[in-house]
Amino acid sequence: MVEQKAEKGKGSARIPSAAKIVKAYPITVLDLEEEIRFSTGIGELNRVLGGGAVKGSLVLVGGAPGIGKSTLMLQICHTLGQSWKVLYVSGEESTRQLKMRANRLHVDTENLLVLSETQLGDILSCVEQEKPDVLIIDSIQTLYNEESDGIPGGIGQVKQCTLTLMQLAKSQGITVFVIGHVNKEGAIAGPKVLEHMVDCVLYFEGDQHMTYRILRAAKNRFGTTNEIGVFEMMDSGLKEVENPSEMLLSGRPTDAPGTCVTCAMEGARPVLAEVQALVAPAAGTKPLRSSNGFDYNRASMLLAVLEKRGGLKISQCDTYLNIIGGLTLEEPAADLAAVIALASSYLDKAVPDDMAAVGEIGLSGEVRSINHLEQRLSEVQRLGFTQCMVPAHRAGELKPLPGLTLLPVENIAQALRLLVKGK
Repeated sequence: MVEQKAEKGKGSARIPSAAKIVKAYPITVLDLEEEIRFSTGIGELNRVLGGGAVKGSLVLVGGAPGIGKSTLMLQICHTLGQSWKVLYVSGEESTRQLKMRANRLHVDTENLLVLSETQLGDILSCVEQEKPDVLIIDSIQTLYNEESDGIPGGIGQVKQCTLTLMQLAKSQGITVFVIGHVNKEGAIAGPKVLEHMVDCVLYFEGDQHMTYRILRAAKNRFGTTNEIGVFEMMDSGLKEVENPSEMLLSGRPTDAPGTCVTCAMEGARPVLAEVQALVAPAAGTKPLRSSNGFDYNRASMLLAVLEKRGGLKISQCDTYLNIIGGLTLEEPAADLAAVIALASSYLDKAVPDDMAAVGEIGLSGEVRSINHLEQRLSEVQRLGFTQCMVPAHRAGELKPLPGLTLLPVENIAQALRLLVKGK
């Protein structure tokens, strides 16, 4: 429950003011102008944004504290400052701290202005005075508007400040980047309540104890969604990872049971991911089930299908499923690789190092078709794999790729036989 003060003169029904004339236009007479895009200087960020930042847009960058959001925003200032005037507003750091961080990231441009302020009115006054092309707010939870009730970070304050920034972006053509922190409780006053108000929603994901970060587009009015950008956190800032498949497969063990490679589609980009599984005798009366990066309910379904249709007595075993590299696989194309990894661990039979698997598993154990199969196989072949399990009814339609042997399977029983034979 959030208490808000009732403003005078704003009832549920209000007589339009005669001083303000509002006119609607037929859609057929409106000119469709192409949006003005400009590069941020970071290729992975341009990819996620759909080709670059759009002039006059409001972009929300969310993520857990300390994941690298402020670092990414400060890094793009170096390139943006070559052609545009940038105002970086921080409510969490002083201008001296910003200077120290900019030196560490090698950000040095005269067009970058920094301001340490939390009062929205003072920020708008600075914007009116400096007239920047790009405005960065770090973070939205620290801002407050004196005209609204509530503490900074509350639902009312966050919504009111974001609405004001959106009006600023649309009216003056300023590109606004807003940083929002996500907490473990679901961020009730954070990015989740702002997604419908902004043009783009980018989420920075990853483990703070790991060096790799994934930037994911959850919403984009100017491009496709579900695109990802991959970064590596270095001492000097974030470094782009242009080939995420090689990164996700680096350090993969050889001749080890319980691991299989699949190809997932992240937007329009095929990405190879390693699915690891561990099946061990249950220590207690109730077997444990754990899934990291793979949907828990779908993993439970695959375990039931594997026992019923594959003939493996896996119900009395502890099972753990993990996707390496912090990647989250949300599409069913990874089903076949997950089943192969589980069976490999149960049988203690290693999957050949040069084998991958793509396909969806049905409740009757059949291997069903998936989309973008040709693109997935091209990525599998590019990374040096020589054989790949594919749905049998699609194998005849696929163009042969040099050095890649297709292994068509109709159901998981055939897949298990190929695993045991090692072909």
